[in-house]
Amino acid sequence: MTTFHHLHTSSCFVMPNPWDIGSAQALEQLGFPALATTSAGFAWTMGRGDSQVHLEESLGHLRALADAVGVPVNADFQGGFASDPQRVYDNVSLAVATGIAGLSIEDFTGEESAGGEPLHNLDLAVERVRAARRAIDDSGTGVVLTGRSEGFVCGRPNLDETIRRLRAYSEAGADCLYAPGIDTAGQVSAIIAAVAPAPVNVLINAPYLTVGEAAGLGVRRISVGGTLARVAWGGFLAAAREIAEEGTFTRFEQLPDIEALFVDPH
Repeated sequence: MTTFHHLHTSSCFVMPNPWDIGSAQALEQLGFPALATTSAGFAWTMGRGDSQVHLEESLGHLRALADAVGVPVNADFQGGFASDPQRVYDNVSLAVATGIAGLSIEDFTGEESAGGEPLHNLDLAVERVRAARRAIDDSGTGVVLTGRSEGFVCGRPNLDETIRRLRAYSEAGADCLYAPGIDTAGQVSAIIAAVAPAPVNVLINAPYLTVGEAAGLGVRRISVGGTLARVAWGGFLAAAREIAEEGTFTRFEQLPDIEALFVDPH
């Protein structure tokens, strides 16, 4: 845990998101100092949409990835698989026992498709972060807690409200702050300035910033969400569609030697 905490204070680091053991081990071999799970990428491996994974399945996935690599693993723990703060406490207690080095709690309700409010009201959202903080503290694990505000990905792209929430989550005990969906350098800079000195995670799922540019803005941590998984699915679907529609196999050229990644040289 000390290593993961130190990464948040030393410089900007990239924490890419594998979706299974193989992709996690490949990313570790490429030298990334930490990894993060992706709830969407994992869900797709089971033929489901994001947010359709059950708690026990998520816990098993976290344990498998944490056991498979030697670098810290941060968990995309969605909303803690509960709305009630006590249940968030219980579920976070289970998550930190899997060997992860960090986890995030988001304020998305999952109810917008049914006409409900997409974000928990601020008081409840703060209590949920506090519950996660207590669970981590009671565990003695030192897991890094990230507070996430989801307004920019669920139809409430209000920068002032996002900043208000991130500040509240920091005061409630979040170690790192994260607002996925922001996509300009100006938005990134505004959040970093507003929550300083707390470290900020930025999602880069389109080429709107380079690592160097993000570091220059003061970003501490970069993740890519389900984007690497989408890249992999994109190659797979393009080749499969060519076979189905054209009867040709032109994409079966100049492919990487995946077997070589996983064969033990000893």
